Amino acid sequence: MNKSDFYYDLPKELIAQHPVEPRDSSRLMTVDKTSGEILHKHFFNIIDELNEGDCLILNNTRVLPARMYGTKEDTGARVEFLLLTNKGDDVWETITGPGKRAKIGTKFVFGDGLLKAEIIDVLEGGNRLAKFTYEGNFYEVLDKIGQMPLPPYITERLENGERYQTVYSKTVGSAAAPTAGLHFTEELMKKITDKGVKIGYVTLHVGLGTFRPVKADDISEHIMHSEHYWLPSETAELINETKKNGGRVVAVGTTSCRTLESVATFNGKIEEAEGWTDIFIYPGYKFKCIDALITNFHLPESTLIMLVSAFCGYENTMNFYKTAVEEKYRFFSFGDAVFLR
Repeated sequence: MNKSDFYYDLPKELIAQHPVEPRDSSRLMTVDKTSGEILHKHFFNIIDELNEGDCLILNNTRVLPARMYGTKEDTGARVEFLLLTNKGDDVWETITGPGKRAKIGTKFVFGDGLLKAEIIDVLEGGNRLAKFTYEGNFYEVLDKIGQMPLPPYITERLENGERYQTVYSKTVGSAAAPTAGLHFTEELMKKITDKGVKIGYVTLHVGLGTFRPVKADDISEHIMHSEHYWLPSETAELINETKKNGGRVVAVGTTSCRTLESVATFNGKIEEAEGWTDIFIYPGYKFKCIDALITNFHLPESTLIMLVSAFCGYENTMNFYKTAVEEKYRFFSFGDAVFLR
């Protein structure tokens, strides 16, 4: 299939610039992947879509306030750093701008000296490796001086950084939020568990590669970015027990989906696992674990709409996206959700 097969026309005004309040008041489209039937609801109605004996799998990653502004130590020239991946020993892969100011050996200062960095390598593609020095705990320092790395299509300022975190976020490490989870409230999650739906967690640290456009015309030639995941033993046991008892495994977000399908693909079954995945799911892929998917509406020609098409069927997917535009759903990270069953 070609990249252009996944294009749809999206009016700019449908790109959500801010989250709705409360979280679960966003709209929810439901799509039957067999019949293609579409229904329009609100996210708090998700409880009616879940059955006793199902399990929800959530990605509990927490977004780093990974965007920092500082100065070059010798000249005071302004610079922006965006943290991507922790390489260990206080070394991070970063995007720097302007890149010409970040040559090997150059030093930078952030937060009036709370954090310092030295460029130790320039990678293929232009990203930098930076060695950081600080006093105390790195993440506590980052909380003081960093900003949320909102996607480029969000141009309005976010007043409360916690609205770009899920209410169940726990393990720090993402450069972007697992946005399907932003719709859940603690109260809604309690109602779900009271109904007899079990909840399990995986961790996949979302990289900025999730926003990287597909450049190859033939989508099979696209090279996926790699992201770190962890599936704990208790979640593996929950999934296996759910399957055994005839319940559904409902992935919340494409990140949870990619984690589960990666483990099932690599190991042939669901079991405790940790590693890096660059799995690329597009039409023709045979799903090995998930039975239903909660997700947001994704960018045209993105790997994420390709994943959805693999799960729901290409014609169904392009049809419900067309409907979402016609019905003026809100799109992307702070937008509305769809339940694919």
